[in-house]
Amino acid sequence: MQVAAGGAVTWRSDDVSTEEPLEIRIGEVSLSVTMRTPGDDFDLVAGFLITEGIVRSASQIAAMRMCPDAAAETGELNIVEVTLTDPQATRDITPRAFYMTSSCGMCGKASIEAVRTKSAYDVAADPLRVSASLLLSLPAIQRSAQRQFSRTGGLHAAALFDAGGVLLCLREDVGRHNAFDKVIGWAATHELLPLRSHIILASGRASFELTQKALMAGIPLLAAVSAPSSLAVELAAYSGMTLVGFLRGEQMNVYAGQERIIRQ
Repeated sequence: MQVAAGGAVTWRSDDVSTEEPLEIRIGEVSLSVTMRTPGDDFDLVAGFLITEGIVRSASQIAAMRMCPDAAAETGELNIVEVTLTDPQATRDITPRAFYMTSSCGMCGKASIEAVRTKSAYDVAADPLRVSASLLLSLPAIQRSAQRQFSRTGGLHAAALFDAGGVLLCLREDVGRHNAFDKVIGWAATHELLPLRSHIILASGRASFELTQKALMAGIPLLAAVSAPSSLAVELAAYSGMTLVGFLRGEQMNVYAGQERIIRQ
């Protein structure tokens, strides 16, 4: 039912975003549960394992499968079981004692220091340089590729671009952190890590966890159409990453790594 300001009522159908839980298991160990939009689940899991520092590359993942027993019971494919190439690494993993909603990428983390997983990549040394005009053109490219958002209006997006502004991968999800993991997982399975001289664009705000994920993938420039958080700015500056916020219209704010932006 659609209600106008004057009280007029229109009955119509509407598309809404799908949200379902996904449990990630390493062998028999339940690692995490996240709320996500179904689709690209293996990319999501691969990206999660990389951005959480559990593996450094997709080559350390021997196999992934949807658990058939759980699907037989519920009719849903909502559990991914991962086998790592190193049996000892599997034994060393302990279950996560938290449940992630679609709006929170780091619920249950004990402290900021606990999430500062050391990245295998040095983004500070990345030679990427981009023009302001190129950056300002990216949100329109991202929006035009958001097919699900155009129907529902309820999904976040992460878009990966090369140094020339070519869109390489876009993923949508109810969780902004999931969208990032799906993009990074895609890159990992295509053996593209580290994402040297690449740009990742968030359709919303730039949070600490998104900055962390970009860092873990070796991405030197994170841009967002909305605001960054103070911790996102702090981590970007600390890591030598370029962080751009309010990338919309004819201007943007550069919060860290301004030396990568060519001003014209």
